[in-house]
Amino acid sequence: MKELTKNLRRTIALVAVAIVSTALAQRAVAQDQPDQDDPPSRVARLGQMQGSISFQPAGESEWVEAVRNRPMTTGDKVWADKDSRAELELGAAVIDLDGNTGISFLNLDDRTAQIQLSSGSVSVRVRHLDRDDVFEIDTPNQAFSIFQPGRYRVEASEDGSYTVVSIREGEGESTGNGQTYTVHAGQRATFEGTDTLRAQVENVGAPDDFDSWTDTRDHRTENSRSARYVSHDVVGYEDLDDNGDWNPDPGYGNVWYPHVSAGWAPYHDGHWAWIDPWGWTWVDDAPWGYAPFHYGRWLSIRGRWGWVPGPMEVRPVYAPALVVFVGGGGGGFGGNVGWFPLGPREVYVPSYRVSRGYVNRVNVSNTTVNTTTVTNVYNTTIVNNNTTINNVTYANRNVSGAVTAVPQRSFASAQPVSRSAVRLNAREIASAPMNSRVAVAPTSASVLGPHTNTAKRVAAPPAAVANRPVIAKAAAPPPPVPFAARQQALAAHPGQPIARQEMQRLRPANNAAAAHPQVKQAPPGKPATPTTMVRPGNQPANTPANQPATRPGNPPAANERPGASPAQPNRPVPNNQPAPNNRPEPNRPQPNQPAPNNRPAEPPVKNDRAPAAQPNNRPEPNRPQPNQPAPNNRPAEPPAKNDRAPAAQPNNRPEPNRPQPNQPAPNSRPAEPPARNDRAPAAQPNNRPEPNRAAPQQRNEPAARPSNPPPSERPPQRTPPPAQVRPAQPQQRPLTPEEKKKQDEKKKQDEKPHA
Repeated sequence: MKELTKNLRRTIALVAVAIVSTALAQRAVAQDQPDQDDPPSRVARLGQMQGSISFQPAGESEWVEAVRNRPMTTGDKVWADKDSRAELELGAAVIDLDGNTGISFLNLDDRTAQIQLSSGSVSVRVRHLDRDDVFEIDTPNQAFSIFQPGRYRVEASEDGSYTVVSIREGEGESTGNGQTYTVHAGQRATFEGTDTLRAQVENVGAPDDFDSWTDTRDHRTENSRSARYVSHDVVGYEDLDDNGDWNPDPGYGNVWYPHVSAGWAPYHDGHWAWIDPWGWTWVDDAPWGYAPFHYGRWLSIRGRWGWVPGPMEVRPVYAPALVVFVGGGGGGFGGNVGWFPLGPREVYVPSYRVSRGYVNRVNVSNTTVNTTTVTNVYNTTIVNNNTTINNVTYANRNVSGAVTAVPQRSFASAQPVSRSAVRLNAREIASAPMNSRVAVAPTSASVLGPHTNTAKRVAAPPAAVANRPVIAKAAAPPPPVPFAARQQALAAHPGQPIARQEMQRLRPANNAAAAHPQVKQAPPGKPATPTTMVRPGNQPANTPANQPATRPGNPPAANERPGASPAQPNRPVPNNQPAPNNRPEPNRPQPNQPAPNNRPAEPPVKNDRAPAAQPNNRPEPNRPQPNQPAPNNRPAEPPAKNDRAPAAQPNNRPEPNRPQPNQPAPNSRPAEPPARNDRAPAAQPNNRPEPNRAAPQQRNEPAARPSNPPPSERPPQRTPPPAQVRPAQPQQRPLTPEEKKKQDEKKKQDEKPHA
């Protein structure tokens, strides 16, 4: 009995240890994995801009003038007006916008980039795509999913009736109305219809001006010198090439030093904006001012500011601003808000709710730091809900000019910092506490940015385009909550973004109202086969943007469609084949066919020629088709008077019937000698009738070569050059009795002795 009790106690103890160990392990795993409140690790940067570019923040109804280096996330919209262009960078991909184009991010997180394209043209360059990644471009009648890294172009018509997808590299799939079409590299697919999705496929064709512009941008990124020092997922690294120098440092590795004026300091030329779910976000004014302010660390080395990037082998995590705020929890000191940049190996503490795993990732990807140090800071600040940072020595806090401060009102209204900065003395800085969060509530101007006064005065998409729904394959999240609905909650906890669960409660209670009004979910699709189009020979390959080669809704004429009867005029010339010479042709045998009874053909009808206004519209007599005999094929008689092509059509001339190469010519008898003066004009010595013989290889004719005129209209004869005199015919026809008699009489006269 005692032994049984002892074993029972031992078993209970082992079970208890196992339960505790499992709980601790699950807690550790949960802390290392992304939490539902963790924000995305990537955003899109609004980079290069040309012309008139407008911006609408998530959840807002006003369009304002766009600002370069503005981070963009789910719900943000951008519009490129006529003759304008813009570029958005996501690290793993680049999105270029042509004129009259507007896009919105239906979803943008670590795995999904879902873009709404209601009208216009975008070019997408995808550098890498993981197995579980979703990259989707949704238009009014289909959803295009990118499957591979490559170069893609998607064009949505202005009226929303069709979409054109061109793939220069890669592969993708279009989904709409229960059908799917796969598009491969080198193809241009036109998708027409909304109730029924129809597809036509042709070759991509030559690039146009927009393609050339995007190629130039891609070339700049692919040949960047800075790519040797930073991860390729660091957004904006290519801008560092022409604006600074890279130098190695024994203590910090490769350091980038910007070309700036004396007294410059990081986080000084720009403004603060409120962007959910991160909160206060720095937007720099410099053209290169994106990568060094959302990745890496800054350090003053021998009196010069340098930027130290994170490890190249780790995928970087975006941060809104890698700074420490100076001042009390009430929002600053003396009514001001101050900050300074973090240095290498210093821990960034987010002001928004995050998991321990996120704190690890955002730090180890942007600097070399011990994870134990990160955990200690996490426990003393975030876990304890304490924004004040104690017992940490920051390298840049005491550097001259490193701390920048502005009044709270300027901070909250997105005013340029360089215009409103205030001076702080060393005593104020030393006595002020350090915080991970600035307790200042945002305003509407914080969301719209420094160009709030441009609302209602900038270019915006037409209402029909802005309100047009699109087809989506991936489920899009609900639309963002407007700032007016969030403002009260944000004021209750100044400087702290609203958690995701709380944001859900701010949405309308009605599910129908909460659903995305501009997205229609596509039903599951079945593979379908597109129609292959052949581009007519007289149509340029590089059709302009938003103008497909064969625009849906305006089908080509019957005689222009591929597969039309070859006997009909106005037929297209197949690809890679020269246009035929515009001239009437008599019946002649086809290749590899016998030509029995080869006899002279009847002359063409007088003035039987093609109209001058329709060079390819030529009448053709009935002629045998391939693999069919061509009876009664005989040499052609001389052309009738004035039976020639117009001067505007130099190649319009009748040709005598002659056998084709590699064909026998039965019953071929010696040709009659040419009639007197029956030869080509002096300028064209070779233009004369020829006997039946194997046709030589077709050659390019002179630019202006009229057909044989009748003798009465020919120019005066000149003896052709010796090199072009044709040798006499080897055979002579038998003499008639009358000719023989005359020949004998002449011979007798010649034989008589001279007096």
